[in-house]
Amino acid sequence: MQITEIPVDGYERVASCRDEASGLHALIAVHSTVLGPALGGMRMLPYASEEEALVDVRRLSKGMTYKSAVADTGLGGGKSVIIGDSKTMKCPELFQAMGDFIEAFEGKYITAEDMNIGIGDLEAVSSRTGWVTGLSRESGSSGNPSPYTAHGCVVGMRAAAEEAFGSQDLSGKHIVIQGVGAVGGQLAILLKERGAQVTISDINAERVEQLCSEHGFTAVDDEDHLEVECDIYAPCARGAGINLSTIPRLHCKVIAGCANNQLLEFEHAEILREKGILYAPDYVINAGGIINVSIELLDGGYDEVAAMAKIENIYINLKRVFEISREEGVPTNVAALRLAEQRLAQGRAD
Repeated sequence: MQITEIPVDGYERVASCRDEASGLHALIAVHSTVLGPALGGMRMLPYASEEEALVDVRRLSKGMTYKSAVADTGLGGGKSVIIGDSKTMKCPELFQAMGDFIEAFEGKYITAEDMNIGIGDLEAVSSRTGWVTGLSRESGSSGNPSPYTAHGCVVGMRAAAEEAFGSQDLSGKHIVIQGVGAVGGQLAILLKERGAQVTISDINAERVEQLCSEHGFTAVDDEDHLEVECDIYAPCARGAGINLSTIPRLHCKVIAGCANNQLLEFEHAEILREKGILYAPDYVINAGGIINVSIELLDGGYDEVAAMAKIENIYINLKRVFEISREEGVPTNVAALRLAEQRLAQGRAD
């Protein structure tokens, strides 16, 4: 196994790992441990290059710092990515090697589930390191974080709806969800239970067909989903979907979804504000999963009641973000950043 340090300004530690025996090629980025050890999920994607993976892991790691700061988890921000095709390359040896890589961070990075990673994969990781969260309920851990991320997004949508429409009631609201995987699919179900009109899209046509058959959702072709007029647009797949090409196609009053790094560029939030579109900053509204996992690390272990109660704070945090945005005349992502930086500054002072 070869671990190579990658100097990156503003990050505490970034490293790559190659393990010839298992085929592992991975990156871990620790952005900040000011508020506690860096907790962030592991994802596996067929990145075109290590450079592309490095951009992703850095963006995600930094986002986790702000997500944990706003959510008051008592944790810092980190992330890990495995470069490879999750459909063909997964094996116990690869995840055991990933465990060795995580162990080399000596507790400064704690991993969890993210895109294309399941509990079984994390169990293989945990055979080599104890710095793993989100294992099975049977093991005393918190299990799959996806339902909690989806629930937290509903909590955040209530705050966004209240800001944009004058009421947090989601019944009758038309919500377009792009990306109906583990989180987005659960979000669609929760919203329909609350009386929302739900339209779904995804590049996985089979997944869309299955959800429509089971729950009666309306579907739209993924290439055309931005043209659908709606009250709330919920991006729940990969990031950077809000950009100069897509913004002119939006027909919504609110953007509130589960995806990470939804804006391609930071300044795109100002364009949304000028268009009269309320943006719920991604790392504030999608914090339910990390909040749930963070409860594992408290004295006494995981408590779902405590986790669900803390997830409700997403409503309060978003209301504060919208308040800062209004009072200071700044886009909501700037407001969220100011709130996060306030809490990081307090952590440094303490």
